Formats: sequence, structure tokens, C-alpha cells
Amino acid sequence: MNKETHPFKAFLYGMGFGALLMFILLLPGQVKASDANNEMYCLAQNIYFEAGNQPLAGKIAVSQVVINRVKHPSYPDNICDVIYQAKTRVNWKNEIVPIRNQCQFSWFCDGKSDDPVDSQTWLLSLHIARDVVHDRYGDITEGSTHYHADSVYPYWADSLLQTVIINNHTFYK
Repeated sequence: MNKETHPFKAFLYGMGFGALLMFILLLPGQVKASDANNEMYCLAQNIYFEAGNQPLAGKIAVSQVVINRVKHPSYPDNICDVIYQAKTRVNWKNEIVPIRNQCQFSWFCDGKSDDPVDSQTWLLSLHIARDVVHDRYGDITEGSTHYHADSVYPYWADSLLQTVIINNHTFYK
């Protein structure tokens, strides 16, 4: 490197670094993924809280119930609305909140935090949600729109057709 070009290269590197730094500082505080309706995030939450302790088949099956509901005319037409479907009330802060134990999926209105705390299970839930949304597994529930854990027997179970049992969940349509 000769003496005349060295200071110029240092100047260019400095300008490039300054431009990069300025770009980073001007970015919004939160960069969002290309999931316009947050559907994969919503589905991952449902996988995490409803089937986080289940093997892969259980996680897929719980997710497929959500997808089957989205396709059914009696339910909302997107993943997040299906998952967050609940009876609501206005609280003392004048906010609309779900009524405890009056949700389609119990974790959403059980009064506990809805923030995942187990990173490994959360990351797996995100991957499975992506794969379910992109239909990489197919419907292993045979069209089910309902399920319950084997520790309970809900009032609606006798009015629906049982399709499959996967791990400790029974599925119906």
C-alpha cells in the first residue's frame, strides 16, 4: 500500500462504519418477522402452553385443531382469533380482559403469565408452528376441532365424534 492511498482508505472505512452505526441507531426498537398477523407466534404460544410437555405428535395435533377451526365456519378465520377466543369482561382499569376459565384454550385465561420461560421448548414450539402453518405434517387428527386432556371429561365430549387419542389428549370432530 503506498503512502497516498492509505489515509483515503482509512477515511472510507471510517465513513462506512459511521453509516452502518447510523443505520443501526435509526432502526425501530423492535424488528418484526414477516408474519403479518403474528399467526406463527400465536400458534407457538398455544403449542407451548397446551402441549409443551408432549412429544412431537401431541404438539402437531394440538396445532392442527387450531388450523381445523380456522377452516370451519363456526370459528374465527385466523389463527390468533381462534386461540384468543374467549368470553370477556371490562376490568377496573376499563380494559377488556378474558373471564377466567372461559376461553377456548385454558392457558389464555388461567390468570398466569402468558410469557414462555423455557427457551428450548419455546424455540421448538416456534419451529413446529412454522411447519404446521406451511402444512408440512398434514392433519393427524382426522379433522378434529376439539380435544381434551385425559384428566378431564368435558360436557361436550358426548356430542362429538371421537377421532384419535394422541398421548394424553383425546380428539373430536
